[in-house]
Amino acid sequence: MSVSDHEYLKKILLAPVYEVAVNSELSAMVRLSHLIGNDVFLKREDQQPVKSFKLRGAYNRLSTLTEEELQAGVIAASAGNHAQGLAYGAKMKGVHATIVMPETTPEIKIEAVRRFGGSHVNIVLHGTNFDMASKHAQELSASQGYTFIPPFDDPDVIAGQGTIARELLEQNPNLDIVFIAIGGGGLAAGIAVYLKQLKPDIQIIGVESEESACFKAAMEAGEIVTLPSVGIFADGVAVKTMGTETYRLCARLLDDVITVSNDEICAAIKDIFDDTRVIAEPAGAMSVAAIKKYTAQHGIKGKKLGGILCGANINFHTLRYVSERCELGEQKEAVFAVQIPERRGAFKQFCEALGGKAITEFNYRYANETDAHIFVGVNLKGGKQEFAALKDSLSAKDYSCFDLSDNELAKLHVRHMVGGRPPTLLNETVFTFEFPEHPGALLKFLDTLGERWNLTLFHYRNHGAAEGLVLAGFQISPDSRAEFDAHLTQLNYEYKEVTQDPAYKFFLS
Repeated sequence: MSVSDHEYLKKILLAPVYEVAVNSELSAMVRLSHLIGNDVFLKREDQQPVKSFKLRGAYNRLSTLTEEELQAGVIAASAGNHAQGLAYGAKMKGVHATIVMPETTPEIKIEAVRRFGGSHVNIVLHGTNFDMASKHAQELSASQGYTFIPPFDDPDVIAGQGTIARELLEQNPNLDIVFIAIGGGGLAAGIAVYLKQLKPDIQIIGVESEESACFKAAMEAGEIVTLPSVGIFADGVAVKTMGTETYRLCARLLDDVITVSNDEICAAIKDIFDDTRVIAEPAGAMSVAAIKKYTAQHGIKGKKLGGILCGANINFHTLRYVSERCELGEQKEAVFAVQIPERRGAFKQFCEALGGKAITEFNYRYANETDAHIFVGVNLKGGKQEFAALKDSLSAKDYSCFDLSDNELAKLHVRHMVGGRPPTLLNETVFTFEFPEHPGALLKFLDTLGERWNLTLFHYRNHGAAEGLVLAGFQISPDSRAEFDAHLTQLNYEYKEVTQDPAYKFFLS
């Protein structure tokens, strides 16, 4: 599969992507530029007909097929932007495309593929996750003679994505650093192989979600690795294993890689909205999250920085989660737990001890006759330094508190559950679960758990993602723990025991 850099340059320059794609704008982010002291420009791939860059690579791959291959049809596995890009490209080419999607794919995504592909697309729903759908697609490819169109690990797909780099240099040849989101690596590989040949001194920074950093893991291991699991929020980059060719190019051509948290991504979605009035999908905002984080870490000022808004296919209901978390990502809010005396006037005294800070959240629960536990959110103007000073001030006034701003369990579940404690001591073990989200999914999840163990705690949130999130507690006797662990393994859900998490212990145990 290995292709020379010169051959990639030729492929990119000759790619016929503009038969379907547009030369997207490079928008100046005036507000953000002023905020961080650098000139920030955003490549607007949300302007593509399918609202993401994936159309470029899919169409370029279609354009390389022989007449015989086109007549036989093509196939792909995807529940996201690659499916929509291929569907649109197939319709424009007059080619029949089969798209295999997991049975758990939200109807909004299935409908988008139907809309873009029309009568040229046949949607096959198979399996409960992407791996099962992908395996089925490759089996159909072999048995039916369809050409498999991979989402990233293919030279022609990589070259199609690389056409973005050609536009970048035409629109602003003076860029100093470019930040590019990495999932499977096709976008970063295509842009890097073009930019490094025409402007070798330009810096290229790969950006990964902390929850799906397969490239960072591969760089540390010196070879491609498969992550045991990936996060669900930035689903556009939720890839467990990087491509062979994309890794070869990225490992050699990228100057650095940085990871960003969900809160930082949420803050970046708000930054993009403030400057452009566009709502990016989580993966689409990662480059902006990295620009803010990387420039702060390295003290970068006065440079011209480019980012790629790689997609805007966001589920509207995800915005609830984004709105809730963006202030934390901007370090304009902190959440923490505090213990106060359970006596008359103590609540008012604690509010006074906050020194007039704006309170964003306040959850109170009677704990016992001597103590009360409070979940508090406060507005910050001075970031982490201001919060550190507040903690010191509270400590000096004998308040016991600890920071929950980076505690995922607290932010996802516990903040919504403060107020409930068992009346007696329970032999309780607590887990978080992820399961495929679709109508009836919660009931199916409960059915799968079974009734062998008594449920003692349960919290479920649907935040518009492809996966449902559950916090659940069980009464498990010591002699049945091995049986319970075996049962969890058979369920085939992502899970993690959190019985010792401080947020759980402080508010719910």
